[in-house]
Amino acid sequence: MPAASAPAVISLASGYGSFAPPLVATAAATRVLQAAGPLPVAAVAGLPELRAALAESYQQAGASGVQPEHVVVTGGTKAALFALLQAVLRPGDEVLLPTPNWFGFWELVVRAGGTVRALPLSAADNYALAPETLRAALTPHTRVVLFSNPNNPTGRVYSRAEIAGWLSVTQDFPDLFVLSDEIYNGITFSPEPVPTLLSFPDPRQRHMVVNGYSKSLALIGWGIGYLVAPLPIAQICAAGLHATGSAVPVLQQHAAVAATRHASAIARSLIESLQPTRHRMQTELALLPQVPAPQAAATYYFFPDLRAYLRPELEPVAASAELVARLHATGVAVVDGATCGAPGFVRLSYAVPMAQLEPALERLRAGLSTPFSAA
Repeated sequence: MPAASAPAVISLASGYGSFAPPLVATAAATRVLQAAGPLPVAAVAGLPELRAALAESYQQAGASGVQPEHVVVTGGTKAALFALLQAVLRPGDEVLLPTPNWFGFWELVVRAGGTVRALPLSAADNYALAPETLRAALTPHTRVVLFSNPNNPTGRVYSRAEIAGWLSVTQDFPDLFVLSDEIYNGITFSPEPVPTLLSFPDPRQRHMVVNGYSKSLALIGWGIGYLVAPLPIAQICAAGLHATGSAVPVLQQHAAVAATRHASAIARSLIESLQPTRHRMQTELALLPQVPAPQAAATYYFFPDLRAYLRPELEPVAASAELVARLHATGVAVVDGATCGAPGFVRLSYAVPMAQLEPALERLRAGLSTPFSAA
């Protein structure tokens, strides 16, 4: 082992922060654990208290039509995504995915029986998606438009006006579902809240949302997420979960009730704790030659454009993998942007202690000592 306190490889690649769980949540779980008798078993769709608390939180965010029966609690947000995709996809269906986007979507869609069709967006205009671009990308095989807001990995937040523009297109396709992954919705550095898809009119009952507790609410490792969907879809998802598994344990669910009721305070605390590392990373990235100033209004990632540091003799995906390997050799692990649909970019997390971030950024700088091209 090296004598220095920093590990041989410092990871800026994890999707989880280093946050302690909220005390209100652990206290709620402890009360359940200390109660006399065996732990109760919840209905597979979730504790009524949790479903009601979530429905109320969406109503307060402008989604007046959300009721507890639209909510299904799942063992993490991946499970919620998979349940929804499996419920709505048919043989031959495609999921239209604006990219860059979270690398896990591809396999989830395939395992649910669909095919991903990427819709590449550009860093040059901060990943804007014009309604006419969306319309041109839809085909008779498109069953779901899937987006994340805030976006992982870019940190982009799509505004109410932008989403309204997309929905003016999707409403012309009666069989099309729109699915929004909103798991980072509480971690935003803008004064404007992140709009939820559920706050928009949905006359055909085609809007669906997934969310969870491991990002904005710091319940890392507690394995709890949820979906919100039109009642027939929610019922299909609950039936599938009942047939293949069991309810999320009540310890986690009571912790989630407490976290839901204190969501604003928990998120504010996380944002405050992230400010120093966010500023440090943003400052360091701004000093890298031929790297555009990173933009990220939310999440705890930056997604810098490092295409100037790719080996020009390699194809983009191979060159991106080589860049990531080069950085790993200098002692810093990052997420390859090619896995998100953007070769030459990397996802960097600043949800790490400053004592790890400082040496990681030094290693990043060393690994990017010389650009290969003028990007």
